[in-house]
Amino acid sequence: MSALTAYDLAWNASGLAFSKVTFTDGTGSGYGHYAPRSGTTFTDSETLSVYAEPVGYAFRQTDDGYAYELTASYKLLNLSGQVLAEQDDFATFSGNGRSKKRELAATLSFQFSGLPAGSYKLEATFTDLIGGKQSAFTLPFAISASN
Repeated sequence: MSALTAYDLAWNASGLAFSKVTFTDGTGSGYGHYAPRSGTTFTDSETLSVYAEPVGYAFRQTDDGYAYELTASYKLLNLSGQVLAEQDDFATFSGNGRSKKRELAATLSFQFSGLPAGSYKLEATFTDLIGGKQSAFTLPFAISASN
């Protein structure tokens, strides 16, 4: 068995998941090109930047090669699980090429101005439109009190 065949088998068996998810300082500029944020406390006017590396998504064979298509939805939750804000399919990550692109950098930015000081959770759900699978991650964060 070739290395690429074994990679294909492992990729397809894994299902949609994430190899990396983190808050970042600013947006990432490509796969593996991001600055991890040292803390998870933000001011109410700061943009929350998130870097994620989805894996295990499906490909559709095209005349020219392979295509992928993922959408992202989010929910902003308080610690009791109450949904404070949400939006379905607010971002799309898609592409195509002659080979299967498995190094996908998904960068997301959120601006939640006016949030009171306290603790929150950001839940992002990715949907693989070709493979029909979903996977989510949750990042806890805090908003600091204004000075």
